[in-house]
Amino acid sequence: MDEQPEPAATAGGGLDRRAELSEFLRTRRARLKPEDVGLPDFGRRRVPGLRREELAQLAGVSVAYYTRLEQGNGHNVSAEVLDAIARALRLSDAEHAHLTHLAKPKQHKKKPVARSQQVRPPLRHLLDSIDDVPAYIVGRRSDVLAWNRMAAALFGDWAELPAAERNWARLVFLRPEYRELFVEWDQKAQDMVGYLRMDAGCHPDDPQLSALVGELSVKSERFRKLWAAHDVKEKGYGVKRLRHPLVGDLTLYFETFRLVDAEQTLTTYHAEPGTPSAEALRLLASWGTDATRSGTRASAPTD
Repeated sequence: MDEQPEPAATAGGGLDRRAELSEFLRTRRARLKPEDVGLPDFGRRRVPGLRREELAQLAGVSVAYYTRLEQGNGHNVSAEVLDAIARALRLSDAEHAHLTHLAKPKQHKKKPVARSQQVRPPLRHLLDSIDDVPAYIVGRRSDVLAWNRMAAALFGDWAELPAAERNWARLVFLRPEYRELFVEWDQKAQDMVGYLRMDAGCHPDDPQLSALVGELSVKSERFRKLWAAHDVKEKGYGVKRLRHPLVGDLTLYFETFRLVDAEQTLTTYHAEPGTPSAEALRLLASWGTDATRSGTRASAPTD
C-alpha cells in the first residue's frame, strides 16, 4: 500500500490552512511543464513541474515573495497577486476561488459548528411534491439532509441509515453497493473529493470536516490518494451512468442548484424522454415503496 501524508490538523481540530495553501500551490505547480507556459526546457528536473522561479517570473512577482506564499504565508497577499498567480498556474475558476479562500480566508465569528443542518419546511414540501424526478438536498461536508421518494428508489433509502452515515463521501468510499451503482465510480469518487476540497477551503477550521477527512483517509486508500492530489471542483451538472439492482442500466442527467442563504444544494436527476432510462425511472416511480424496501416518508426527518 502506498503511503500518503495524513491531512494536517490544527490544535482546534480543523485543517491546517497554511499547510493546505502550501500543498495546493505545490501540486498546481507540479502539474505544469515549461512548454505548457511557453518557457524553454533545459533538460532533466529533480522534481516534476515548473520551478518556483519560473512560476514567479510568469506571475510577475519576486521568487522570495512567491516562496513565502507557497510556504503558507499568504495573509498579506493582494487579490491582484493571487489573480496573477492563478493565471500563471492556469487555474480553473473553481481552483482560483479555492486559492483565494485559502490565502485570504473570510473572518468568521467564533461559534461552535452546529451538529445538525436545517432544511426549510417549504423545501421539504417541494421535494415531496416532485413525484417522477429523483431529488435531494445536500449540505456542508456532503451531508444528505433531505430527499424524495424517487431518490430513495434510485439511490437506496437513506432513512434506514444512522444520521451520521447519510453523507455522500461516506456512501461513495465506504459502502460497496455504491461502487456497483455508479458505472464510472472512480469519476464519482474524484468529484466527491473535489467538492470536499472546496468545502475545506471555505471552512478549514471545521472540526467535523477534519474528522470526516481523517476517517476516510484511514478507511479508504483511494480517498487518501485523491485527497493528496488537492484537486477541487464545484458542483454543477452533467451525466451519470448507473446500474440499478432492479431496473438495470440508466443514463441520467443531473442538475445542481445552489440554494440562496444556505450552504445547501438541490440536485435532481432526469432521463431523456423516450429512452430506456426514462422507462426505468417510470418503473421505479410505479413501484414506489416496494423499490425502496420500506414505507418511509419521502424526506428524512430533521436531525
